[in-house]
Formats: sequence, C-alpha cells, structure tokens
Amino acid sequence: MGEVVQMFNQISKRYDLINRVLSLGMDVGWRHQLARATAATGAKHVLDVATGTGDVAIALARAGISRVVGVDPAQKMLAIGREKLVRAGVADHVELVLGSAESFPFPDGAFDAATISFGIRNAANLDQAVSELCRVLKPGGTLFVLEFSTPGHPIIRLGWRAHLRLYVPLVGGLLSGDFNAYRYLNRTIEAFPSGEAFLGHLSAAGFTQTKTTPLCLGAVSIYEGRRPVNT
Repeated sequence: MGEVVQMFNQISKRYDLINRVLSLGMDVGWRHQLARATAATGAKHVLDVATGTGDVAIALARAGISRVVGVDPAQKMLAIGREKLVRAGVADHVELVLGSAESFPFPDGAFDAATISFGIRNAANLDQAVSELCRVLKPGGTLFVLEFSTPGHPIIRLGWRAHLRLYVPLVGGLLSGDFNAYRYLNRTIEAFPSGEAFLGHLSAAGFTQTKTTPLCLGAVSIYEGRRPVNT
C-alpha cells in the first residue's frame, strides 16, 4: 500500500488534468451523478473515502450535504484538495483527513452515507475496506461506490480494453511522467471484481438492497448498498 500512496503523491499535481483527459471529460459528470444520488437520500453527514484532491467532496457540498469528511492516504493529494475547497467556497463544509479505507479513525455509525470514487480497487484488503465502510455508517445509511467496470457487450468490451491497455498508459504516462502509475491503473481496473461479483462483496460485509447502475456503456458503474436498520 505504501508504494501506491507514494505513486499518488508523485502524480498529485497533474492528477486532475489527467483524469479529464483520460475520461474525455466524462468523469466530472460521473462524480456529480454520484453526489446527487447521495444527496437524494437526505444524508447530512457524509464520508468520502479515497477523496484524493476533493472533487467528490466538493460536489457533495454543492449538492447540499452540510458536512463532508474526506479521507485519503496521500498527503499531497489532500494538500491540493484543501486549496480547491477554498477556491470552491466550501471549506466550511468539508474536512479532509489523512487515513485509509481499511481502518477509519471514526466510531461506529458516524455517517449518514459514504462515497468512494475510483478508489475501492486500490484497497489492500477489499473485504476489510467494505466492512469498515459498513461499520461507520448509521443503521439505514447508504454506501455509493463509483468505479470502473467491464462492459457486457463483447464489442464494447474489446474497445474498452484497448483504451485501457494502449491509450491510458501512453497518455497518462506522457502527462504525468510516470508510466508505471498508469500501467498500474490498467491492471487494477481489469483485476477488479466488477458487476455482480462486487455486489457479492457488499452483501458479505452486511450490506442489503445492493444494486448497480451502469454508466458509459458499462465502462463505469455506481454501486449501492444499505446498512440494515436493525444493526
């Protein structure tokens, strides 16, 4: 995990630019859709995990969430995020703290909802991270996970894999100066247990009412799970 954190610290200054280029600008809309879905639950106190430079945390605050706590293990990403909070005018509503998904410094049932955007696949222990997310939610609280997934249609899947294996490492490497970082991105996306397999991990951690909403022809998905009311 230490090497992954170091990698994100190294690419932090160009991280936002590279996200826009690699997703052709679509990642902004995906994150806003995630924030709107979270706000629609009526949540007032939300945890944003793998917050990075704070894009989702800012979107949550702008969507009407009164208190957002963003957590990330990469200090340089958080430093950029804090500057962005001030520029966005939401610094009074968002707190960014250093931490990892496998062990949060929060008590049980601390949050109405939790989000994690393009970060769950980086967890050193996926099941432990999902269990921690369930633990810190209030009974009845909802988890929203925005993550890359594998398209079901074979032709779309072929094009998506070509994008991951050729375009992403080349362009990401050129823009960041770190080709290994974007080869890592490709590997983690393809290895991630997307779709029904990931819903199985949510269920095993105790989440109920799990579902997935495909975006971008199935290349990205929003996963949802609810902590049972009686826990």
